[in-house]
Amino acid sequence: MPFSISAGIGFIALAGIAVLNGVVMVTFINQLREEGLSLHEATLQGAMARLRPVLMTAAVAGIGFMPMALSHSAGAEVQRPLATVVIGGLITATALTLLILPTLYAWFEREKATEIEV
Repeated sequence: MPFSISAGIGFIALAGIAVLNGVVMVTFINQLREEGLSLHEATLQGAMARLRPVLMTAAVAGIGFMPMALSHSAGAEVQRPLATVVIGGLITATALTLLILPTLYAWFEREKATEIEV
């Protein structure tokens, strides 16, 4: 599928959803850290507690764009690239948010703690 303006708009929408999910995850992990949990416990509990909201955000957007992705009627040449980008990107962004983001958070926080101690 060639890149088009509607696909570019899809990337913008996808970036918004991915950032929203990341902010929700990091905010909750920071809240757990303020309550006194260790870095490892806060990261693990934050990822597990925010699993449902992140999956629901992706599922709602994915299901909402499904008719556009499968459309063959008038205007489908504009709708299909947008929907395809969003649905495909949501799968990747959700996996990255749930697996990579907590790992990177723990890694950067551990490095920050060792810099403060030195």
